[in-house]
Amino acid sequence: MDKKIRYLVQGAMIAALYAALTHLQNLLLPDSATWAIQFRASEALCVLALFTPAAVPGLAVGCLVFNLTYLGALPLDFLVGSFASLAAAAAMWQLRRVTVRGYPLPAMLMPAAANALLVGWELTAYIGGGFWLNALYVAIGEAAVLLTLGTLLFYAVKSRNLAEKLF
Repeated sequence: MDKKIRYLVQGAMIAALYAALTHLQNLLLPDSATWAIQFRASEALCVLALFTPAAVPGLAVGCLVFNLTYLGALPLDFLVGSFASLAAAAAMWQLRRVTVRGYPLPAMLMPAAANALLVGWELTAYIGGGFWLNALYVAIGEAAVLLTLGTLLFYAVKSRNLAEKLF
């Protein structure tokens, strides 16, 4: 398969999976994937940015698709949330080889950092409560997802050599 087509298909599949998983979580556990304190399970897919650059636009588009199709999304979610996903995934791709005992800890913390700053600012603009408190809540949720579900996904992909087969 042509490299460009493969890249496009991978990105599209990641985007669709992200949006679908986030909607499914909101359906099964209402409001658990929105607001300041959230545990958005689909954020574990950020780990795919450690294996393929196609995940960078894929995650950003997936976030955008979810925000465009979620009735409770706020207007800034379209831009800020998508840009936070793009920045986090790009940073993860750049840091993919920086490890602590074989584990890409700095990369795994990038979604927490990017979303804390950007989504924390957005929430402060909409609901108040103080920027640092909102940023802390967002960072805790992001870090919790990446360090639990994301870590499980990372090791599942690595241990089964799925990166070579899929990407």
